[in-house]
Order: sequence, then C-alpha cells, then structure tokens
Amino acid sequence: MGLLRNFVVVTVIALSEFLSIGAGETNSSSQTCDFQAIFNFGDSNSDTGCMSAAFYPAALPYGETFFNEAAGRASDGRLIIDFIAKHLGLPLLSAYMDSIGSSYSHGANFAAASSTVRRQNKTFFDGGSPFSLEIQVAQFIQFMTRTAKFYKQGQGNSFPRPEDFAKAIYTFDIGQNDIAAALQRMGQENTEAAISDIVDQLSNQLIYLYTQGARTFWIHNTGPIGCLPVSMPKHIAYNYTPAEGYLDQNGCVVYANDVAKEFNRKLNDTVVKLRTLYLDASFVYVDMFSAKYQLISNAKKEGFVDPSEICCGYHEGGNHFFCGNYNATVNGTEIYAGSCKSPSSHISWDGVHYTDAANSWIANRIVTGSFSNPQLPITRSCLLA
Repeated sequence: MGLLRNFVVVTVIALSEFLSIGAGETNSSSQTCDFQAIFNFGDSNSDTGCMSAAFYPAALPYGETFFNEAAGRASDGRLIIDFIAKHLGLPLLSAYMDSIGSSYSHGANFAAASSTVRRQNKTFFDGGSPFSLEIQVAQFIQFMTRTAKFYKQGQGNSFPRPEDFAKAIYTFDIGQNDIAAALQRMGQENTEAAISDIVDQLSNQLIYLYTQGARTFWIHNTGPIGCLPVSMPKHIAYNYTPAEGYLDQNGCVVYANDVAKEFNRKLNDTVVKLRTLYLDASFVYVDMFSAKYQLISNAKKEGFVDPSEICCGYHEGGNHFFCGNYNATVNGTEIYAGSCKSPSSHISWDGVHYTDAANSWIANRIVTGSFSNPQLPITRSCLLA
C-alpha cells in the first residue's frame, strides 16, 4: 500500500507540473439550437491561451501540428473545445485573458491550465493556478456586464450581443486537477468527502450562472486520470513491475480511475438534480471518461500507437523530461525533449494532454450525444429533455 501511495503522489506531482433562455419548448427531431456564442470554463483540457497570456507564453513544439506555432494550448494542435466550436459553426474561442488580436463576438474562454473547482493554496510557480472556477465565473460576470455597457455606448461590435448570453451554450471541463489533489492527500483527508465538496462547489457555480441568465449547460465529467501515461509505472519507476491488480487490462492505474469514477457518479447525480430544480434550463452531462477510455481501449484498431506512449518529451532509461524542456541532460549529454515524428498516430501528446488527432476522435463522438445524458447532440442541447 505504501508503494501504491508513492506512485499516486508522484503521479499528482507530475500532473501539477503540466499542468439560455434559448432552451426550446419542443423536442422535434428537426429542431436545432441557434447558438450565437460559447462560454467555456475549465482547466488545461480546454485552455486556449489564458495561462499563456497571463504568465509565460507557450512555445513550440506545442501547437506545431495545426497552428504551426504555439497557440496557448496544451497540445500539438486543437482541443476538444476547438472542435466543438467548429461543429457549431462558430470561430475558435479566444482566451479571456488574451488581449492581443482576440475577438469575443461569439463568446469567450475562461478556462486556465492547472485550474481547479476548489480554491488552491499554490502559486503558478508551484504548479497551481489563480483561476479557480469561482474566479472564472466572476470574470464571466464582469465580461457580461461590461459588454452590456459597451453596447449602450455603441461600442460593442467585438462582443456578443446582450441577447446572445441567454442563447449561448455554457461548456464545462474541470475537476481533473481537484481529483489529482485529492489523490495526493490520500490518507490525510476523507477522499469521498473531498469529492462531495468538489461537486457541491461546482454545482454552486452552475446555479449562480443560471441566476445570471445561462440556460444551456454542457458539462463534461472527468477523464480516466489513471490512463494518463504519467500515471503509469513505466513512466515513473525504471524496470518496476507493479503488484497484481494495480493496473487494468489497458495498463491504467485502477485506484486513480476509481476515484475519477466516484467523482463522475456524484457529478451525474448533481446534474440530474439540477435538471429537476430548474425546469426552464437544459443540463447535459457528457461522459468524457467513457469516450476517452473507449479510444484508449481500441487504440490500435483506431490507428493509434500504444496509448501509453508519449509523443512529446524524453522518457528513456528512467529519465523523464517534459515536452519542450531545453535544459535536460543525461550523463552529461544535452537532451532536447522534442516531439515525435508522427503526433497524429499518438493519443498522448505530453503524458497528460491529448493530441490534435485524439481530441478530434473524441469530439466527433461526444457532439453526437452518444455519450450524453440526456442523449442530445450538441446542436440540440438547448432542448428540454
């Protein structure tokens, strides 16, 4: 058990370093939503440039596949939120913190890498983020308030129309870093109680946004954290064979995934409750865990290499340097932790985040509603179930 705990703690440390009134009244199969804007909240899984604008800018090889330059995303290309925007016929979301060359006419992205639902006691330099969900929602309220002011002054061309806020889709992908923190504190606090608190705080922010006019909520659960390559023994300890039952058939850490599943179960229960309390709103729960795990389980069949393989970074002989590390040396030899030759064949980009190709695969499945409760495609997610 001590060794298991050590693995979990090391995994979390590695993670922290990377780290509308428009709801319809009918359910006609031909009816779709007229989303004019997206407002997104989350962590590095959907950060399109917040942390890069607020702190040190991203650098190549991040962004190399699609953007041909660093674009503030923790991937070689696009994130799932980018593919969602494309599917809805909207432009890619600009980060709220990025004032250079940004347009907010069709929404804004408040997600920030390393962010959590709960408040943190860590700085950026400790792998933390000042942009908890509470702060992201506060930033949104400021954005909405100032946008209304600009329109009254005849200066709102670069922002959503005031009526678009009620008809927007509000997307959420956050909680993974909270779970990582709970794993790190395993044995120091009640994990089940911590998960309940995380979900309760997330619920409070959803309710607050509802009171401010939000009516369509698209809520991702958390992915299989135990399947992230940095969680796996092969990337933590050299030539170590874990005890039986530590890993599942896909090489994922069972305990870490179990904690993620518990979070997801409570989140789903909460979304169902919100749906019964706020009958004029649409709350769609999206099972990202199952979508991502399906890809990992069928990696070879879907044209990908072993899902434990990391595209960007240096991971050999027990030496691990994360993506883009220019100051790495092994036995006196300078090593550049660059990217692999074919990112599109990999699921994992840097050990924590997914590649453009993997994000595309996942997005294509979730927008159909196949992994949603209720099973509404995202183009019809404003409809009341």
